[in-house]
Amino acid sequence: MDTPVHVEQQGGVQVITLNRPEVRNAINTATAVAIAEALDQLDDRNDLVAGVITGTGGTFCTGMDLKAFLAGERPSVDGRGFAGITEKSSAKPLIAAVEGYAVAGGFEIVLACDLIVADETAVFGLPEVKRGLLAGGGGLLRLPRRVPHQLAVEWSLTGDYFSAAVAHDARLLNRLVPEGQALNEALALAKSIAKNGPLALRATKKIISEARDWNRDEEFTRMREIYEPVRSSEDAKEGARAFKEKRAPVWQGR
Repeated sequence: MDTPVHVEQQGGVQVITLNRPEVRNAINTATAVAIAEALDQLDDRNDLVAGVITGTGGTFCTGMDLKAFLAGERPSVDGRGFAGITEKSSAKPLIAAVEGYAVAGGFEIVLACDLIVADETAVFGLPEVKRGLLAGGGGLLRLPRRVPHQLAVEWSLTGDYFSAAVAHDARLLNRLVPEGQALNEALALAKSIAKNGPLALRATKKIISEARDWNRDEEFTRMREIYEPVRSSEDAKEGARAFKEKRAPVWQGR
């Protein structure tokens, strides 16, 4: 793997691997562009239902490549943000498989994913305040939605790192696994998701992602706008037929 991001497909799952171990998978412009292209591919291909993002060399990602930044690079992509993901992730379910450090912008990449699997070596944190900066890649927006408010405030203001065990206790993680097993567990979770109807999965993610901004008077109307096309789809009919015939459904994505 001699590219900054390696992309492969496994059983309906797109695996996106950050591949700059010499800089602990820090993000430069080429890496951000490659991540964005991988997410575009995930969204565009009907045979791909879910995605996993991980890193090589025992580290997830340590954030922005400071040498590249000082050389004038801006490791973001129009429309998708820092690392090609923090402002707009995939429309499909995306899982972070974390081992080692996922800090600063690396943690913000994790928070842009829907689900998080980490091994016992994982370390998280938003240390930007220690350098007079702030976590501008969505960490300050997403972290308070994922953990209790007082923990989000403490971690953001101190900039201190915290372990996978602490993250698991805070209900930030979906799975905490032994060292070296994060990717395998994330793939198993992704493949379990990928067995389900692709239209239903995208609509489910869309509703969960957007509903926090809906007021009570409109929420069921907004939900029905997303739900009804799925309910009347060929996949919905196939799901009912497969249940009746006691077989696995064959999804068409329409």
